[in-house]
Amino acid sequence: MLRDCLTESMKDAMRAKETRKLSTLRLILAAIKDRDIAARTEDKSEADDDAVIQGILVKMVKQRRDSIVAYDEGGRAELAEQEREEIGIIEKFLPEQMSDDEIVTACKEAVSEVEASGLKDIGRCMGALKAKYAGQMDFSKASAKVKEILS
Repeated sequence: MLRDCLTESMKDAMRAKETRKLSTLRLILAAIKDRDIAARTEDKSEADDDAVIQGILVKMVKQRRDSIVAYDEGGRAELAEQEREEIGIIEKFLPEQMSDDEIVTACKEAVSEVEASGLKDIGRCMGALKAKYAGQMDFSKASAKVKEILS
């Protein structure tokens, strides 16, 4: 289970005194615990691995990419580098990301699968892609490709 893997990695980081990795893993585990608490108040069970990947890890990577852009624009290269290191740590727990060619192929399949005919069907196509490729695909690239295919 992903939680056990994260916990073991955190223990390894403690033993190796890897402060950046340790703090990043603690952030991930805290976010998972927050989600579990929120799920309990809504009478749902704990988040499973797919929910962790889709709802937490992917979101954390996206937040860090946005921060990198802001730090680079602000001339804060050291903070941008810290964010890049954290992305590398988080991505170790994500499934392997799809290449651009694989994204194009998946987008074409989704368009034909939902029988999309125009730009109004982008939402249905993206819904199909998110259901099938959660955590494996950069959905901003996929959205652009679906839009390109449908126009």
